[in-house]
This record gives sequence, structure tokens and C-alpha cells, in this order.
Amino acid sequence: MKFNIWVQKHQNQMTAAIAILIVISLISDYLLKLPMISTPAMIIASIIGAIPVFLHAWTALMNKVISIELLVTIAVIGAFVIGEYEESAVVTFLFLFGSYLEQRTLQKTRSSVKNLTKMAPTTAEVVDEDGNIETVDVDDVDEGDHVIVKPGGQIPVDGKIIEGKGYMNEASITGESTPVEKTIGDKVFAGSLTDNGTITIETTSVGEDTTFGKIIELVEEAQDSASPAARFIDKFATYYTPAVLIIGILVWIFTQDFPLAITVLVLGCPGALVIGAPVSNVAGIGNGAKNGILMKGGNAVNTFSKVDTLVLDKTGTLTTGQMSVTKLSHFGTDKESDMALLSAVEGTSDHPLGRAIVKYIEAENVTATKDLPELDTVKGQGLQSNDGDILVGNERLMKANNVEISKDARQAMNDRVNQGDSIVLLAVNKELKLVVGVNDQLRPDAFEGLTALKKAGIKRVVMLTGDNKLAAQHVADRLPVDEVHAELLPEQKVDFVKKFTDEGHHVAFVGDGINDSPSLATADIGIGMGTGTDVAIETADVVLVKSSFDALAHAYVLAKKTVANTKENIIIAVGTVALLLLGLLVGVIHMASGMFVHEFSILVVIFNAMRLLRIKTFNKSPKLDVNQVETA
Repeated sequence: MKFNIWVQKHQNQMTAAIAILIVISLISDYLLKLPMISTPAMIIASIIGAIPVFLHAWTALMNKVISIELLVTIAVIGAFVIGEYEESAVVTFLFLFGSYLEQRTLQKTRSSVKNLTKMAPTTAEVVDEDGNIETVDVDDVDEGDHVIVKPGGQIPVDGKIIEGKGYMNEASITGESTPVEKTIGDKVFAGSLTDNGTITIETTSVGEDTTFGKIIELVEEAQDSASPAARFIDKFATYYTPAVLIIGILVWIFTQDFPLAITVLVLGCPGALVIGAPVSNVAGIGNGAKNGILMKGGNAVNTFSKVDTLVLDKTGTLTTGQMSVTKLSHFGTDKESDMALLSAVEGTSDHPLGRAIVKYIEAENVTATKDLPELDTVKGQGLQSNDGDILVGNERLMKANNVEISKDARQAMNDRVNQGDSIVLLAVNKELKLVVGVNDQLRPDAFEGLTALKKAGIKRVVMLTGDNKLAAQHVADRLPVDEVHAELLPEQKVDFVKKFTDEGHHVAFVGDGINDSPSLATADIGIGMGTGTDVAIETADVVLVKSSFDALAHAYVLAKKTVANTKENIIIAVGTVALLLLGLLVGVIHMASGMFVHEFSILVVIFNAMRLLRIKTFNKSPKLDVNQVETA
């Protein structure tokens, strides 16, 4: 057992030693003409090379598996017996060198996970009730603890900001290198970096329970899980290896040509076939992880590549879930003064519509009115001053206070309603001054992303939403959406997904991972489009931590190319073995040359798989400004 462990630990050094011995032998034989050095060097190289191969074969036999190493062991022993020391040494070297290249490739394709693991925070600065700061191991931080992070520091926990603000680099979580501004109340994730600003975080999750921890775990599990092609190859190899052994025995029985039988065993080793599928799977999933896309294993990749129908939720998926002003219309003489008053009134409320209006007016460089009378809330209608001179709210508030709505103002209101907007009105002294349309903001990359998905193979795009028909149709009209079904409950969305699958379509459902969990689980592929929400990570087959349609398009293209790459590798591997055996029959291939071609085919499938690492994110044209704000 100890010897086996030692050999595994030093296998690369043994491979290097074999290479040196082979070079010494060849120089001694062909240049120095010293057979007394060249032959012993090849014998020693053969013995050294046979040891790790034999140990692997023996371990497999103990587990009742007839492995490729058994074929190589028999071939090496046979070559050694007939005095072909050069062939036996070269065979073992090429086999071990192929194994070394395989390990190096897998290490490289798993680099995204390793980089994430290295970036995992290990300590945290916890603030106690007295304001004292203590540096502790991250595993000792509890839920509810307050953690302080200084400029340039790494956020050690998941939580929400309770003090301070700054720009966070969330590349390790979302794959997006552009810093994101975060302030009080915003969520932050372990593994992120603070570009500037000192913040205090209230802890919600630590260690493996953080979004960062779950991402690492998911990618590791995904890269280790086998695709359908890989499972087929594993099953195929179980029968293929004994079949080659039997063929080799039959060749020896019928031809009495022992070297030929040994050559059949060597050339029949399906090394490229065995490595081809796993290396494609790992490379494809690794590329996704690097770009904020978590595909949960080879099965998810394979199924996603077949999708022809894309079903999407609206709010939080096609839209950002953040309200913004779509149009502001003014009916009065002093627009800036009226906007300043509206900003001051809405600044007293936490309503999403109010926050969107305040943000819009601030962007117009208008300062909110400072002297504001006391306001009362009218339930379901809006806000009004005690004397009734200032009214901010919906049309019901205006009617209740006998505010006259002119023909032009009515037209502006109808235009916004027809666009699916919510309406906020400002009246001063019974005179309507402002009509503001507010709506959920369409994702700026939705048009280009959906267009790219259709070009890549998606046949139908369907929107399912619980929102009203006007709002849903308005969003669909600005996007390449084929069908719209509105005013749906979550269970009705599931019914539509089932209907599409029953019709024989391969369906992917894209949702925010919260109220869409049933549909995510029902579809052939569930795609969670949210910033690493717990439900999305648990429920979806593909998680777009970087919540964008660019990432969705990249994920779909990557899935198709990964499956295609796997098939290419299978064809290369099987084709190589077939050509080698054919060359052996016609006498143009021998053991050494055949083994060289065989190992070269392993290099070909490895480099073919590594092309997946170079696939870049969706390269789009400039974004269509679908949310352009107009001002009348």
C-alpha cells in the first residue's frame, strides 16, 4: 500500500526518468554505437514505466474492472518477453506522458474553481456591542454578527449593509468585473471586494452556506458529474477492453504471431475515447463558472443544448424589477419648481414609485423643495397637505379633491396607461401640474440576448406573467417574443410548461428563482436568473449568477458547443483506433508508430476540448435603448 502511494506521488518524476533513459539509449545506439549502454537503458526504462501501469491495472482488477492499464501491462510484458525493449519503453512512456497531459488539462480546466477556493475569505473583523473590533476566524462568525469591511478589503460573509456605502467588485460571484454601488439595506456577498468605502454588514450566512460557498460546491459537483456521453463511454469501455483482449488472443491463436497479437492489444487501447468526454464536460462547465454561469453537471449541459422553446417570467427576468420613470409631462408655467415639490413629497415615502421619481428628478439636477408642509397619507390614493393645496397620488385622489384634468393631461395619462405604466399625479391649488409614468425597467440587454438565442437555435420565446395584459404586451412588443400569456398564477405557469413539454418541445424556463420555483422544477431545464438567490441555486439546473441575457445566450451557445465538442472527441477517438487497426492489417503500422499515433490522438482530443475554454461571452452590438426617458 505504501509503495503504491509512493508511486502515485512520484509518477511524473518516473515519467521524466523514463524519457531521459530513452534519450540516453537512442544517443548511445545511433550516435555512439554503444549497445552495452542503450539496451540496459531501455530495459530499465521499461521496468520503471511498467510499475505504475501495473499497479493501476491491479487495483482495477481488485475492483473487478478490466481497465486500459491491463491492456498496456500485457502489451509491455509481451514486448519485453520478445526482446522489443525499445517498444516496451516507448509504450509505457507515451502512456504515462498521456496521463500526465490529461492531469494537467483537467487541472487547467478546473482553474476557475481553484481560483474561487483560493479567494475564499478566512477571517473577519467583528464589531461587538461596545464598538470594539476583533479579528476572528470566519467560521466563528455567527448569523446576526456585525462585520466591518474597510476599503480594499474582502467581504467574509453574506449579509446586508447597515452602515456606510461604496463600490463592490463582485467578479468572483457574478463574473462581472464592473464594480456595483451598494448602500444601506443592499445585500453583499462573501468573496466580493470593496473598491472604496467602509461598510458594516449584518451577517446572514457564513462559510459553506454563503452564495460564494454554494457556487464553489456546485461547480465542483458539476464538473465531477458525468454527461450522457461520458456514461455511455464508461459502459462501452467495460465491454470494449475485454473484447480487445479476446481479439488479441484470437490473433495469436490463428497467426501464431505473438508480436502481432501484442501490437493489437497496444493499438486497441481506447485512451482518447475515455478522456474525450470528461475533458469536454469539465472545460465547458469551467468556462461557464468563469463567466458567472453555473451548469449543474453534464446532464444539464446535454439537456440545455436540445432546448427549442424558451419560457420566461416578466418581472425580475425580462425586466430588472426596479421601477423607473418612463415619461414626465408638465402642465404649468414653472416645471423645475413643480418637479422640486414633487421630489420633496415623494422623498417622505418609501414606496417604489416614489423612490423612482426622486431618483429621476435628482438626475435632472433639480433640488427638492426644503420647506414642505405636513403631509397626510390617504390610503390607496397618495399624499396630501393638511390644507389640501398639495396633492400627490393617483386619479382617485384628484377626483376626491375636485381637481380638473384637462384634455391634454388626460391624453398624457391615457398614453402612459396604454404603455402599462403606473401613473403619479401632482396637483397644486387644485391645478394639475405633472403627469409621471413609472414602470418596471426592461433589461437593456434583453433584445440582443433573445435575438442571439434565436440565432443559436431557440425556435419559440414565450412570456408567462402574473402582470396585467397591457403591461405584458408592452414589454413583449419591444422584444422578439412570440407568445404572451398574462395574469397567471404560479400554478397556471406550470400548466403552460407541461403543455409545451407534452407537445414534444424541449423547454427551458427562465425565472428569478423565487415565485417561479414550481415552473423551474417542471421544465426540462430550469434557469435561475437572479443574483445568486438561495432558491435559484437550489432549484434551477442552470444558475445565471451574473443576471443578464448576455450570460443566458452565452450559456446556451456554450452548452451546444460542449455537446458538439464531446461528439467530435468520440469520433476522433473511435476513428483513430479503427485506422490504426486497419493500418496494422495492411502492414503500415507497427507497435511504436501505432502507440505514437494513439497518444497523439489523446493530445488531439485534449486540445480540442480546451477550445471550449476560449469561447468568449456573447459579443453583441450596442444595446438598444428601450428605456429611453422622454420629457414633454
